[in-house]
Amino acid sequence: MDSQSPVIFKRTKSKPGGRTRQGSPEHGKEDKSPQSRDDSPSALALKVKNKVKKSQPKSKLSFGADDEAEGDGEVFQIKKSNLSRKLALGKSAAAVSLNLESTTTSSRGPTYDQAYLNELKANTPSARPVMPSNDTEMSIDVTETSVQSLQTLTIDGETGEAIIPTESSIKAAKERRERLRKMKITGEEDYVSLVVTRRADEPQGPHPDSRLVREEDELGEGDDEFAEYTSTQERIALGKKSRKVEAVRRREEMKELIEEAADEDEESMEWEQEQIRRGGRSTPDQHTSSHKVKQTYKPAPIPAMSPIPVLAPAIDRLAQQIAVLTTSHAKDTAALNTLAQEQEDVNKWEQELRSMVEKAEEKRSWFSSFREWIEGVANFLDAKYPSLEKLEDEYVSLLQERFDMISHRRQADDEDDLITVFGPLPTSNTDTTPNGTENPNISQLSKQERRLERIARRQRRQRKRNEELEEGFSTDSSLPPRDSMAYAEALKGLESRKKDVLSDVKAEEFRDPGKGRWKVWREKYAESYAGAWGGLGMVSVWEFWARLECVGWDCIQSSRSLDTFKWYKGLYDYSRPGSEGTKIEESDLGPDGDLVASMISTAVIPRLCKLVDSGVLDVYSGKHIRRMIDLAEEVEASIEDGNVKLQTLLKSTTAQFESAIINTEKLIARFTAASRTIPAFDPEAIPARRRFLTRRVKLLQNLLKWRKYTGERFSVGLLATKLVEDCFLEIAETGWEAGGEQLTRQVASMLPNELLPVRLKRQLSL
Repeated sequence: MDSQSPVIFKRTKSKPGGRTRQGSPEHGKEDKSPQSRDDSPSALALKVKNKVKKSQPKSKLSFGADDEAEGDGEVFQIKKSNLSRKLALGKSAAAVSLNLESTTTSSRGPTYDQAYLNELKANTPSARPVMPSNDTEMSIDVTETSVQSLQTLTIDGETGEAIIPTESSIKAAKERRERLRKMKITGEEDYVSLVVTRRADEPQGPHPDSRLVREEDELGEGDDEFAEYTSTQERIALGKKSRKVEAVRRREEMKELIEEAADEDEESMEWEQEQIRRGGRSTPDQHTSSHKVKQTYKPAPIPAMSPIPVLAPAIDRLAQQIAVLTTSHAKDTAALNTLAQEQEDVNKWEQELRSMVEKAEEKRSWFSSFREWIEGVANFLDAKYPSLEKLEDEYVSLLQERFDMISHRRQADDEDDLITVFGPLPTSNTDTTPNGTENPNISQLSKQERRLERIARRQRRQRKRNEELEEGFSTDSSLPPRDSMAYAEALKGLESRKKDVLSDVKAEEFRDPGKGRWKVWREKYAESYAGAWGGLGMVSVWEFWARLECVGWDCIQSSRSLDTFKWYKGLYDYSRPGSEGTKIEESDLGPDGDLVASMISTAVIPRLCKLVDSGVLDVYSGKHIRRMIDLAEEVEASIEDGNVKLQTLLKSTTAQFESAIINTEKLIARFTAASRTIPAFDPEAIPARRRFLTRRVKLLQNLLKWRKYTGERFSVGLLATKLVEDCFLEIAETGWEAGGEQLTRQVASMLPNELLPVRLKRQLSL
């Protein structure tokens, strides 16, 4: 064990027998004398040192563990204060050798002869000193006491206790050292050498008299100076046991450093002293052990006189305590009330949360089923829309065919009248003979046939109305009986196919959109319904049923209004979700607004424009124009002002007037360009010219009616001026005295002043 290691406590096991005294010096002398003569002094010093270490007494605890040689258990070390260390030092002071001269070393180096070793062996104790207490055994190693401390201590031979040297002894020791230093005795040193060799044997260097050592003269690089802080003095443990011993030593050093760094206060020292006193293990004071200290008598203190309690202060004190208790009780009561209120609030909150969770779960399940229903509706529409579009296209083709038949017949009548007025046009290959001359029989036959058909139609209309109309004023927009019957049969077939579209549908919610789940969605989850624009979504779904119901509807010939349709009534009622018991007309609009207007602008107006472009409207018929104006007013009343879709409908109607005027211009241009000479007088030219001009007057009347409704939008006034100047006056001037002037003045009276053309004013001298 290193000389600098601290005092440690190790767990040791109790041994069954005491330690035996070593053999007598005589036996040791006989056994070891031959070996001591052969060994060198350094080897003898090493053996003595090891022997002393082995013979050093080990401290044992009452709760001891195995010895180091018997077991390899963990070393237990107690953190000791200064007081406990002094206590251990005081108990083991008797074990220190009284012969201080044997611990000193001469300046000439140690000499180990047989006599010296025998003396050292005789002075070495072979048993532990008797401790004053049997509970705790504590000791320190002899090597832990430095030479300086042995020189400064004086050992009492009788008591075995260390005595602190007096001032005179210290002064004498100092004078002795000073005297020896001044005398400079050779061969002696004022310190105890730890090396076997003498200083004189070491190399003195280039300057032996100087105590200053140059850096290059030093042996090594400062490893000896800082050996304590480096690993130069450490030895590498190779064996298993040596490595274990080395680990134990390092743990002891670490514990020693921790103990030295620990701070101790007065309370811990007092506590330790008290524990020692209670255990009866206190070490008697060195100065007071020989004689008893005389204690000074101190009388017991007499308590001060206290007055006898009076009733009034006691009552006041009790009243104060009662007031404090009352206040505390009130605070506790208020706290309990607060806690009860909080508990009630927590219960209400819990109920609300439970209801919210239940509602959320119900909402989730409902929307899940609603989503499945929406997907079913989408699949239904994907399957049925092609059939609907096919029916719509078929109806449009029927209207277009009827319009073409009426337009071709009217154009043929106009051509017949113009041929009568201007003469025949240059004939085509079908109307000429193989010699290149005109075939008058074919031309005359075709004109007679068309004339007879026109007279027959006029007679049927006259019998129907029982009134005689002016010839040419009737636009003759009806079909022949055979074509009319074929058209009626086509409409019946279309109606039957329309019913077949939903013939395979059994669910009521797919046959009647009013029985769907849109209303339930709006009533149960209004916020979600409004955020998702549920009204517009429902309109987009209802568009299928609205368009299906409008298939086959002739918006001009039929007097059926929009409010008579089933989809109109359903959307009107859905848009006004008033309370039960109130009339629908008196209910206010819901959050969706007027869904009827949305349906009309989304589906109805585009459908009307398609029908008008297909020829459902005859601009030569006053009845058609009046019906078109009524329908436009109905649509305008159903939607908001300034709707773009309404402008589209008005523009489509105006385009029909423009198309009729352009066709008339082209027809007149053909005859005026072909007629280069004045035709011969034909008595039939006067009624023919009158019929042609009368049809143009009827067209002008209808155009002015339409202008009265639309105003100057889409240049309706310019169309009227163009009709009079390019279509009417061209024919009227050819027979001015034969009825042309009369019809011209009638047209001038019909037109507003701003629409009168300059040519008309000059002709009539206006």
